[in-house]
Amino acid sequence: MIDAHTHLDDDRLFVDADKITGDFEADGIELIIDGSSNFDTMIRGVELAEKYQRVYTTIGVHPNDAETFDEKTINKMRELSSHEKVVAVGEIGLDYYYDTPSREVQKEVFAEQLKMADEFKLPVVLHIRDAYADAFDVLNQNKCYLNNGVVLHCYSGSLEMVKRFSEFDCYFCFGGAITFKNAKKEDIIRSIPLNRLLTETDAPYMTPHPFRGQTNYPKHIKYTYMKMADALGITSEELEKIIRQNTLTVFKRIKL
Repeated sequence: MIDAHTHLDDDRLFVDADKITGDFEADGIELIIDGSSNFDTMIRGVELAEKYQRVYTTIGVHPNDAETFDEKTINKMRELSSHEKVVAVGEIGLDYYYDTPSREVQKEVFAEQLKMADEFKLPVVLHIRDAYADAFDVLNQNKCYLNNGVVLHCYSGSLEMVKRFSEFDCYFCFGGAITFKNAKKEDIIRSIPLNRLLTETDAPYMTPHPFRGQTNYPKHIKYTYMKMADALGITSEELEKIIRQNTLTVFKRIKL
C-alpha cells in the first residue's frame, strides 16, 4: 500500500520515525510521501527521505503559511528541487477556513509555486479547503504551467468539481475522511477514472474510523484502501495495483 500524503515530519510522528518506518514491511506499506508545508518541514522532509529508503518528500508552502514565502524559502526550494527523493511541489493551494493570510496573498503564493513547479518539472500537490472555485480559477489562469501533474490532496469537493478539475487531468487523493459515517463519498469515488485515484492518510491528522479522535499513522492507510475498494466493487489487492501504477505515473522520480 502507498500513503501518498503524510506528515512524518510532524513532531507527533517524528519522535517515532524509526519505529514507524521499521514497521512498514509488517504493515504492508510500500512507501510514503511526506508533505511539506513550510521552510522547516521541507528541510526535515528531505532529511527523513535521505534516512529512510521508503520515504519520499515534497517541497512547498502551505496556504496558511503563505506569508512566510520569502526569498529565503524560494532559494531553499530551488536548492532542494533537484534532490532525487523530492517528488513534488506541495502542499500548496488555498485555505479559506480561517481566512488568514488574506485570500490575495494565498492566491499570489499559490500561482508563484505553480510556476516554480513547472520550472522544476515536478507535479503539484494541492491543499484546497473551502476554496474550490477560486482554486480552479487560479489553475485555469496558470494552466500553461500545469505540465507535470496535479494532485488534489484529501479531496473533499463535490461531484461537479471533480468534472471541472478533471479538465487539468488531476489526480484525486483520498484519506481517512472517506471512512467517516457521514462522509458519503462513494459516488464521487466511483465517478473518478481508476487511473486518477490515489490514497493517503494525512497522518497525524484525519484518523480513519475506528480510530477517529486518536493520532493517525501511515499504517492506518489500510482502512482507506478497504473503504475505497468496497466503493469501487473491487478487492483491496486490485486497488493496490491501481494505486501503485498511478503513484509511479504522477510522481515520476519514485523508483521501485
